[in-house]
Amino acid sequence: MKIEASYSHLNGLEFLIVHKPQLWKEIQSIILDVDAELCRTKISRERRTMGKALYSPIDMNKEFEARFNGHQWKESRTAYWVTENARLVRRTIQLSPSEQKAEIEAAGFNPIYSYNQTDFVKDRVAVEVQFGKYFAVTFDLFVKHMAFFVGDTIDVGIEMMPMKELQQEMSSGVPYYEGELYNLIRHGRGTPAVPLVLIGLAA
Repeated sequence: MKIEASYSHLNGLEFLIVHKPQLWKEIQSIILDVDAELCRTKISRERRTMGKALYSPIDMNKEFEARFNGHQWKESRTAYWVTENARLVRRTIQLSPSEQKAEIEAAGFNPIYSYNQTDFVKDRVAVEVQFGKYFAVTFDLFVKHMAFFVGDTIDVGIEMMPMKELQQEMSSGVPYYEGELYNLIRHGRGTPAVPLVLIGLAA
């Protein structure tokens, strides 16, 4: 596969090129090493593409997972405690998980454990390979990458997804780069407040 297009939000790509050049080269190498044609294994049951061999999102995810794991990229989680009181959430959001829990309990509320999980993290860079449903990209950008950045676990988040041309050869509901680029830009130059790189993949 190859990078067909990319977008740098809050200088995310520039940060990688200047501060993590070897890591950025490694990411590009991993992408090039994935043979998309080996993932054309899903026989469509949808009316518009009945019987056609499509690219399988599951198989593509497996190919990327094997390669990222082979380069010591690891899944990572960031944990936190939530409650129903908005003022209390604002007061505790910057605290450590143990401090959040204690503060919520001290205020007389019930702390609820929660966490965010990211596919691949290495050297303070997070990568999400998104061949799932289109709404997952927004969650990745505005919740996952943001949580890891605010928690000082990462410096930049990378979101990979197919270009429209590739997405049309997949099952319905998969996000595509051009649409998610539009969604990101319409939120404004500073939102979300985390450096990001949006990557559009082609076969």
